[in-house]
Amino acid sequence: MLAKTFCYGLVGVEGYLVTVEVNISNGNVSQFNIVGLADTAIKESKERVKTAIKNSHLEFPNKKITVNLAPADKKKEGPMYDLPIAIAMLSAYNQVPSSNLDNYIILGELSLGGQLRKINGVLPILISARKEGYKKFIIPEKNKYEASFISGIEVYPAKDLNQVVSFLNGVDCIQKLEICDFADLKHSQNSCCFDFKNVKGQASAKRALEIAAAGGHNVLMIGPPGSGKTMLAKAFSSILPELTFEEALEITKIHSIAGELDPKQGIVLQRPIRTPHHTASLASLTGGGSNSRPGEISLAHNGVLFLDELPEYERKTLESLRQPLEDGTITVARANQTITYPSVFMLIASMNPCPCGYFGSKKHSCSCTPAQIHNYLGKLSGPLMDRIDLQVEVDSISYDEIKSKQEEECSENIRARVNKARKIQLERFAGQKIYCNSKMNTSLTKKFCNLDETSEQMLKQAFDNLSLSARAYDKILKVARTIADLEGKKEIGIEHLAEAIQYRSLDQKYWS
Repeated sequence: MLAKTFCYGLVGVEGYLVTVEVNISNGNVSQFNIVGLADTAIKESKERVKTAIKNSHLEFPNKKITVNLAPADKKKEGPMYDLPIAIAMLSAYNQVPSSNLDNYIILGELSLGGQLRKINGVLPILISARKEGYKKFIIPEKNKYEASFISGIEVYPAKDLNQVVSFLNGVDCIQKLEICDFADLKHSQNSCCFDFKNVKGQASAKRALEIAAAGGHNVLMIGPPGSGKTMLAKAFSSILPELTFEEALEITKIHSIAGELDPKQGIVLQRPIRTPHHTASLASLTGGGSNSRPGEISLAHNGVLFLDELPEYERKTLESLRQPLEDGTITVARANQTITYPSVFMLIASMNPCPCGYFGSKKHSCSCTPAQIHNYLGKLSGPLMDRIDLQVEVDSISYDEIKSKQEEECSENIRARVNKARKIQLERFAGQKIYCNSKMNTSLTKKFCNLDETSEQMLKQAFDNLSLSARAYDKILKVARTIADLEGKKEIGIEHLAEAIQYRSLDQKYWS
């Protein structure tokens, strides 16, 4: 007696078809074997499946049972194969008609009582399977909100094994999942408790963060302790542009795989803000482990990675940022497999200018030796600093500024300008699969960042005087393009370029 069902496995954020074949044959001793490069969670499914079938008052075949997960050369991970194994087994034992099974992709983890538990990675699986032409899916009910944003398919959320068996036998009906419209969701992305109106002074830093939010640029804030760097970074989330549906899906896929998705929400509605501590390991930042889990870099996709006290991180950890900052992806290579995760994020970093924190301060004297300052700043490599779009000094504010009754501009107003600029960019890059100026490639930069003769002369002079690299040249053009977008200008003016150049001047002060 042979039967098969279909499910999906995951490699990174992409799914692949897995055929579950179950053969039941007579033997002197009852056996239950699973083959097909299964991990420990799948091998343990033998006990879960057996007990769930019995506790669901279904007949378990006490014979020789062989389960094959094909293709056999790909490692299968996770408990999502419990339900398809159980259904294939019941079909091979004539308790479920095999004629219906070819139409469905079946996913689910079984409890010992036969209930279906939530699994990770449903959203990327549904998207991948839809691309391959599969239209019908049976999933755990606790994953229904996550699945409700994928159109063009039929999703049947089930509570337990008995309900799935009854549904496939035509006895019971599982209500097909209704599709949710992302545009109709009532949510506020500006729910941050930190508002720029509560940050006194620091006009230049606020301006730099506004430009960063509008164009997706990386920012480094340098200043003494207590100057407000961390507060500015926390308030940054309140001016981030609204998510598009495509961006939200990309974020949700990664968070679903990592098991960090709210099952009641089903989709990520706010740009992620990831703030790993400076003691974070390389693997926690880049991802990996036995299951090649996404790291902080990937979980910050389409959002923000905030690194406070940048030189306190290990050198090798910081250097791991270079590839994702440049390519927008992070490749995790392990002995069993190599996985690439998307990692398009804004890096917001802050640091003191020296160990004591007061080098260059207008109000405090620095107690560090030149050698200490050099070693401290030397923890940040030139290639990493070259990938920072905007560098801004944040100095201590005065007592008068703290007590000033003059109202600072609120985040809502700043965010309105950011959204307007980002809308211009979305229209500009329609069909290009990029959402902001910082991700322009060389050809797009040449197309959309034209300069007049006067501006060209200014940029040439800055290039020579500041000893800029080719990468820094491109970043200045992209930042200038964003500044022009904030003003609603079609062309980059000399004033936009001049402002963009000034955000590269700290290289000479601290790292020359």
